[in-house]
Formats: sequence, C-alpha cells, structure tokens
Amino acid sequence: MPFNIPILLTWLRVALIPLVVGVFYLPDLGFSTLQLGLASTIIFIVAAVTDWFDGFLARRWNQTSAFGAFLDPVADKLMVAGALLVLVHLGRVDPIIAFVIIGREIAISALREWMAQIGASKSVAVSSIGKIKTTAQMVAIPMLLYYGDLLGIDTRFWGQVLLVIAAVLTVWSMFYYLRKAWPLIKETTAAKENNKQ
Repeated sequence: MPFNIPILLTWLRVALIPLVVGVFYLPDLGFSTLQLGLASTIIFIVAAVTDWFDGFLARRWNQTSAFGAFLDPVADKLMVAGALLVLVHLGRVDPIIAFVIIGREIAISALREWMAQIGASKSVAVSSIGKIKTTAQMVAIPMLLYYGDLLGIDTRFWGQVLLVIAAVLTVWSMFYYLRKAWPLIKETTAAKENNKQ
C-alpha cells in the first residue's frame, strides 16, 4: 500500500466520518442542537475539502496510484452514507431519499467494478450529470447538518430542496450510466453464451 500526502488526506477523511456522526450522540454536555449541528457541519466541510485537496495534490505531484483511486471514492461514499443515516435518524431527511442516493452509489460502484474487469471502465466515467448531482448533494448535507438560519439563509428549506434535486439527478445519472454500459453488458453476455455452446 503506497503512503503519501494525498493518501494520508484520504485516510483523514475516513477518520472524520465517525466524528460527523458521533457529534450528535455525545453525552449531554450542555450544547444546543444548533451548536452540535454547527460542529458536525464544520467537520463535514473539512472532510469535503480534503476530498478536493488530495486529488489536486496527487495530480500535481504525480502521486496517483491504484490504491488511492480505490480509496478515494470509498471514503466519499462512506462520508455521504454516514451523514445521510444520521440525518434520517434526526428526522431531517426522508428515508426514501437516503435509500435512493445510497442505493445508487452501491449499484454504480458495482457496475464500475464489473466494467473495469472487462476493460471498459471509460464507458462509465464520471459524467457532467454526476458532477452536478455530487455538488448538490455536498451542499445539501452540511446545510441539513446545521439545520438553522445562517446569514439569512434557511438551511433547512434549501438543504431539503438541494437534496431532492440530488436524488432526482441520482436516478437520472444511474440510468445514464446503465444506458452507456448496456451494449457492453449485452455483448459480454452473448459472448459467454456462445462460449458455452
């Protein structure tokens, strides 16, 4: 396993995930719900910044690696899933929306792994729809963790709106990736059937 600054930042993001969730389950130390939300929001934003920073440094210092390429999306998905689960528990996110987002991530991860095995990973490379979905999601989650008024912005309302947008784009992007991969799935299936004969 290679070890460098970008991978260290990715591991830091993994380590911050329990803190994003755990803040809300601290013993009663007199903190208000808003204060706990602010702490969780700050930790989530720090983790999200490391996501951008580790990729930037890996490319700039030419320290990209297969292990880093594997660990980075895993850390991202764990961070999003952990935050969504705590938001569902707090009653701030509808369980169906959380299921759609998390379920899609699992399905597309499995699809990408399968496509990589047959040497066609570029067919399911990240699309512009996926990037917009991720942006909406990564803005919505800290808003819902904070869950209050911030500089005149009702983060409860806008967080819900952005997360619904992210859920819609999640489904859209999933069908986009499946449509891109379908010809190869059919081709591979047909080839296996011919080999059996």
